[in-house]
Formats: sequence, structure tokens, C-alpha cells
Amino acid sequence: MMPIRRPQGCCCVSHFNEDNGRFVLLAVLIAAYLTAGATIFSAIESPSEAEAQHRWNWTLQNFSQIFNISLPELRAFLRSYEAAMAAGIRADALRPRWDFTGAFYFVGTVVSTIGFGMSTPATVAGKAFLIVYGLFGCAGTILFFNLFLERIISLLALVMKACHERQLRRSGLLPPTCRRGSAMSDVDSLIGWKPSVYHVMLILGIFAITISCCASAMYTAVEGWNYVDSLYYCFVTFSTIGFGDLVSSQMPSTEIRDYTDLGTSCLY
Repeated sequence: MMPIRRPQGCCCVSHFNEDNGRFVLLAVLIAAYLTAGATIFSAIESPSEAEAQHRWNWTLQNFSQIFNISLPELRAFLRSYEAAMAAGIRADALRPRWDFTGAFYFVGTVVSTIGFGMSTPATVAGKAFLIVYGLFGCAGTILFFNLFLERIISLLALVMKACHERQLRRSGLLPPTCRRGSAMSDVDSLIGWKPSVYHVMLILGIFAITISCCASAMYTAVEGWNYVDSLYYCFVTFSTIGFGDLVSSQMPSTEIRDYTDLGTSCLY
């Protein structure tokens, strides 16, 4: 009796449907997450926006009446001011934005995909060069970050393996004369031992939080922000969100501050 051969395409179709199911489920979860986030942020920030808009309208009306300026003229002046702000011009210019230090800070935000937006190229040549520069810079930086993270994890795994071996020696489960990495048939085997993924994630998380807290303390002292704003800035920067509402290194330029700017650019 001939054996019944199952179609080989069934497994492929089943696997394909399973992958599609995961993809659709993830898309639905992301859409739900975005909807929930939009609802919460709208409920939190909308009243403050309405209040700020009311105060601004009152200020415009009051300014127009006091200085006898029509609202259309005043709004035209404000639009010119907004255009100057977008070009990087400030009423009180504390420091140039396109000296070497400012430009280095800018390219650091470009290749790291942070993009604060406080400095943007205004010339056609600058915009064209940014496209080419960012294309290679972002790709190279992402590759570097991946390789750098791999080496950090490898170093962390090596340290955790050494601690694991030391703990075994202290407990007497590993003979003192046993070489590192040798096999222990009756107790444990260091060959192929790997640390738990959760332990690695926990250590990396603690390390990132420690850096953020220390950097927040530094920004509180240097920039004059409160600690919550500094911590908020560090998170926005580390996560490469880069809103641009808080930007460091906008104070008058000094030699010490220039070194601080270069250091923070390399750190982030």
C-alpha cells in the first residue's frame, strides 16, 4: 500500500499565515497604542494649549491698543520673526550656530538621528550636502551602534561568566585547580554557559538610567534647568526623539563650554 504523501505546500502556507497573523496583530496593537497615547496626551495638554492661546490673544489685543498698531501689521511682524527664528536668528544672539563647535553639535544630532531642529541649513548647498552627508552618516552610525552594542554585551557576558565561575569556586563546586572554561561533568559546565538575557537587559537598563541621572544632574548645574526638565531632555535625546523644546549648549560660548559641547555630542 502506497503511503499518502502530504502536500509540501501546506506547511509553507501555514507558516505564511502564522507570520501574517503576527504582523496584523502587531499592527493592530501599535494602532491601539497610538490611539491610546493620542487620547491621553490630548486630555493632558489640550487645556494648557487653550489657556496659552487665550493669554496670547489677550496679549496681542493689549499690545495693539497700547502702541496703536493694527493686528494685521502686528501678525505680519510676528510671522517675520518666526521666519527669522526658523533660520536660526535670535533677538539676543548668545553664540554663533555655525562655528566649528556648533556645526559639530549639529552633525552629531544628524548622524545620531536626534535632530533637535534648533539649527537647520538655510542654503541650497547646505540642504543638498545634508542629504548626502546624512545618508551615509546615519547608515554608518546605526551600523556602528549595532557593533558597539554587540561588544558591550560580549564584554558584559564575559564579566558575568567570570563572576559565575568565581561563585562556583567559592561554593566548592569548581576545583581551584580547574582551568577557566573547562568542563565539569558532575556539577556544571562553563563551556557554552551564557548569562540570562533578562539579567543582561536589567544591567543595561540600570546602566542607561545611571547615565541619564548623572547627565541630568550635570545639565541642571550647567544649563540652569530643573532636574525634571533635565531628565526629560536626557530621555528625549537618548531615545533620539529630539523634540527641540529643550536644547543644551545655547549659553554664551566659553572654552570650557566648548569642550563640554564636544563631550556631550560624542556621549550621545
